[in-house]
Amino acid sequence: MTTLTIEDKYWDDAVVGEECTSPPYEVTEARVMAYADLTGDHTPVHTDEAYARTTPFGTRVAHGLFGLSVADGLKTKSDMRFVPGMSLGWEWSFVAPIKLGDAVRVKFHVGTKRESKSKPGWGILVLPSELINQRDEVVQRGEHRVMVPRRPA
Repeated sequence: MTTLTIEDKYWDDAVVGEECTSPPYEVTEARVMAYADLTGDHTPVHTDEAYARTTPFGTRVAHGLFGLSVADGLKTKSDMRFVPGMSLGWEWSFVAPIKLGDAVRVKFHVGTKRESKSKPGWGILVLPSELINQRDEVVQRGEHRVMVPRRPA
């Protein structure tokens, strides 16, 4: 099997409007439980199916921040991956529950780009993003502001 190598892009390579969709990620019980252990958040709606059945969700759901973390990670597995830089922040909304067994992917695009005023050799990108399940339903959305290195001279 041939593995394709993704070439990291510099700020200069970003094209406003260019979009990308990541490969899917399966939300499994093991992954949700590992996240609960990692964060210490063992709220029963995430970890106890009997309890979760009594909630409006009707079943266990992944943590909201689990979804954001997965969305961020999936960007690094996409065809539009940037040279490592610095995250400047997120604006993010939890739109619908992420259920165990869902297969989510992140769809994002370059919304805006500008040169950094405070760090020569760097540029700032705004990446509007949606986390989408296997039914093409948006479960989370927002944007990520990131500072990316400029291409060396």
